[in-house]
Formats: sequence, C-alpha cells, structure tokens
Amino acid sequence: MTHIFAVNYVYADDAAALDTHRPAHRQFLAGLVADGELLLSGPLKASEPGALLILCGEHAEGVRARLNGDPFQREGLVTHVDVHPWTPVLGAWLPPESP
Repeated sequence: MTHIFAVNYVYADDAAALDTHRPAHRQFLAGLVADGELLLSGPLKASEPGALLILCGEHAEGVRARLNGDPFQREGLVTHVDVHPWTPVLGAWLPPESP
C-alpha cells in the first residue's frame, strides 16, 4: 500500500556548495518524479534554508533510504531530514474519490 510522506530537509549553510550541486540534486528529484515517487518539492523560505518534499512510498524507512541517493545528501549538504506520514483530506490536488 502506498502512503504519502512530507519530508523536511534542512540545508547546510553553504550557498556555494548548494549552487554547485543543485543541478545534480534536481536531476535526482526529476528521476523520482519520473518513477512516480515525488509529487512536489521546493525550497522553504524560512529562517534556516531547507525544502519540503512530498513523496509516495510504502513506509518512512523506504522513503528515507531512497533520499539517501540525493546528491545534496551525499555531499553532506542536508543536515537534517524529517520524514512524516501525511494524510491530506482536502484540496484541489486530491482526486475526487478522496475522503
């Protein structure tokens, strides 16, 4: 059974390294989109740099393991990852048959 997960990334304070590895990071994320795993992603404009990713998966551990392949993670540019199960109930992006 596939579930939805909200993933919060916190980025390292290294804008130059983030800029250097961003093309590979986005290519990795595009692969997750192509595989049907990544629904949405984008940077957060908060006091600490980071991003929110919405993914599909069987369980949180699998989502976390899949994200270990992200070049930002491999380069040590993600300092913290939170993976939370998420059950959206209302919104324009939900299919009509959703509760």
